[in-house]
Amino acid sequence: MGLFARKRKDAAADGTEQTEVGKAKNKKPAATAFKQQRLKAWQPILTPRTVLPTLFIMGLIFAPIGGVLIWGSNKITEFTLDYTECDTQSSTLTDMPSSKFSYSLASGHSSTSISNPQWSYTNSTTGNVWERQVCTLEFDVPYDLDPSVFLYYKLTNYYQNHRRYVQSVDTDQLHGSAQSASTLNSGNCKPITSIGGLPVYPCGLIANSVFNDTFNTPTLISTSQVYNFTSNGITWSNEHKKYLDAGYKNVSQVAVPPNWVERYGSTYTEFPKLYDDPHFMVWMRTAGLPTFRKLFFRNVEETMAQGRYRIEIYMNYPVKQFNGTKSMVISTVSWIGGKNSFLGWAYVAAAALFALLGLLGTVRHLMKPRRLGDMSLLSWNQPKK
Repeated sequence: MGLFARKRKDAAADGTEQTEVGKAKNKKPAATAFKQQRLKAWQPILTPRTVLPTLFIMGLIFAPIGGVLIWGSNKITEFTLDYTECDTQSSTLTDMPSSKFSYSLASGHSSTSISNPQWSYTNSTTGNVWERQVCTLEFDVPYDLDPSVFLYYKLTNYYQNHRRYVQSVDTDQLHGSAQSASTLNSGNCKPITSIGGLPVYPCGLIANSVFNDTFNTPTLISTSQVYNFTSNGITWSNEHKKYLDAGYKNVSQVAVPPNWVERYGSTYTEFPKLYDDPHFMVWMRTAGLPTFRKLFFRNVEETMAQGRYRIEIYMNYPVKQFNGTKSMVISTVSWIGGKNSFLGWAYVAAAALFALLGLLGTVRHLMKPRRLGDMSLLSWNQPKK
């Protein structure tokens, strides 16, 4: 006996699928204007009379915006001192090479004379280990700097945006969870997870590589007056909420990150209060580019008086091994924020491009106009050669 495929009970004679009540399913979209793509549409007809004026108008809009942004950036004073090679200097102050510093003065002060910054280096064998290598910088503040005044450290060739580096952190541990060594070993904190079977606190590459150079407050040499920089307010207002007290019961349950041993020893005497360490919180906010700066100090109340200042920097952070540099940056701000003329010049360049395209289009239209929709220009209406 031959085998025959029986029709399914839920299939109609024409093969369409049947529902339980015997009705064929219809996959056709609902008959609405949206689903049937019958919505009203408008497509502009681009003609020289509409396009060319638009290009000139865009240029007229972008040019003043760019000019205002450049003007705002030029009101900012900023100077940078690269102290990477300070540890190769003697204990006597010498002039810094011109390649190691830069001054960007506010508009109206560009002709102000500036004495060459100087630097010296001392290496002590006594005292705290992290305060033995001292770089001393002397630099000019060419005119009074109105508040707010900010001090940054700047690093180059430092890829904080590397995927493995960015992921090397345990947010639960920072938020007070007592993560075990096995949990960290199987998590994101690799390779800084555990030492001697104990979980590292805080674990991960970001925490282990925290910037540990220390800047003292600068002193005006002529009067020995200290300019009162502070680290209060250098973090975002709610950033401390990411960090809570360590969830471990006592310090013997955790290991110190390898790069923290110089400061804290091989074991903690007490847990570091990460939520009370603004420099740590600023560092944990990873940068997106290999050249970046991070805020270290600020003063939003006092004017930084004109004169020559001295500042001491405790050098601990290695950058030469990856061909990087580290610098101190002192800067003011304006209504646009920090000094950055790129955005302004980008607007100006866009305005120039719009004007150029408009001009070229106008010349082309005047010299060789073309009627829209000229049927004689179609290829099949051209005379045969």
